[in-house]
Amino acid sequence: MSPVGDQPGPRVAAFLDLDRTVLSTASPLVLARPLLASGLLRRSSLLHAAAADLRSLFVAADRRYSAEAQAQLAGMVEGWDVQRFREVVDGALHTVVRPHVYLEAIDLIAALRGRGVDVVIVSASSGDVVRPIADMLGADEVIASTMEVAEGRFTGRVAHFVYGAAKAEAIRDLAARAGYDLRACAAYSDSVTDLPMLEAVGHPVAVNPDRALRRLARERGWEVRRFRRPVPLRRELPGAVGVTVAALLLVLGALVWGALRRSRR
Repeated sequence: MSPVGDQPGPRVAAFLDLDRTVLSTASPLVLARPLLASGLLRRSSLLHAAAADLRSLFVAADRRYSAEAQAQLAGMVEGWDVQRFREVVDGALHTVVRPHVYLEAIDLIAALRGRGVDVVIVSASSGDVVRPIADMLGADEVIASTMEVAEGRFTGRVAHFVYGAAKAEAIRDLAARAGYDLRACAAYSDSVTDLPMLEAVGHPVAVNPDRALRRLARERGWEVRRFRRPVPLRRELPGAVGVTVAALLLVLGALVWGALRRSRR
């Protein structure tokens, strides 16, 4: 099923989750190399970020855990200069981030916009990361979490966390402002944690779904898509810094998998 476009009437949008739906991995980890190189991120902090992200692959997600993980990641950026952070993100878009975008997602976005459907990127990640990526992709709108800022620096606190039911609420708010007919809109996600977002529209689509979402999609007759064609990670991590990041992630991944292999997603 596809959102309706190219016809008179209420506006139509497609709401796309970012991490592991449009991107092949999580956006904070994609930016690890440039943030390390800039001096903003320490290697010890990277281990904590990887632990939070990799744990989410194997542990059943709930709002309490996800809020705690988001708070942990937010604490890592405490004291960072906001403008410097944004410069690093902007500088990494085409060389580091874009190779992790699924080519199928690029084609989907182009097809949607060609039919007059607005594209909205929806993510629990910080808007300071999500907005530049959305601009690169040609998206029309962004729904994302907000980091607290004081005197030009991140305080280490999350001002607004867009996750689970909060995504659906934000979508409904945007639809009311923009005049979208949610019955004609679509939503795309990989995770059952986005079930409220998927249920908020007339055309839910599971992309590379986790086990729980795959089961629900099958039971409800939802469309399931497979995105498989990002540029391999190894091509984007040359040099000593890249080797360090890759090694840390591989080792930590093995440790987390061993500790959490019995957990359900």
